[in-house]
Amino acid sequence: MTTPNELRLLPWFGSDGKPCYLNTDDKTGYMSRLADNIEAVQLGTAAELLEHASDTLTDQDTCPEDLRLLTKELTGALQDVLRVATSRGHLLALSEAPHHS
Repeated sequence: MTTPNELRLLPWFGSDGKPCYLNTDDKTGYMSRLADNIEAVQLGTAAELLEHASDTLTDQDTCPEDLRLLTKELTGALQDVLRVATSRGHLLALSEAPHHS
């Protein structure tokens, strides 16, 4: 079974705002696939938002309210991407670590 330091950080928070973790050896199980799919959506959304931000920032007619909304959306996307990077970095480190029997 998975050891405590091998828990996967999931791409969502619990109802109390705390991080959620997955404890499983089955990387193809339902929850693992769900987390993978949500991470893919989050990364895709961030990429689209970045393109939108580039367009918005070059538009001289962008009003302050649109910039505030863009900042809020970028902040949320950055939080999601950081969470995905943290989770994947942890999983990568675990897969590269020597395993003891």
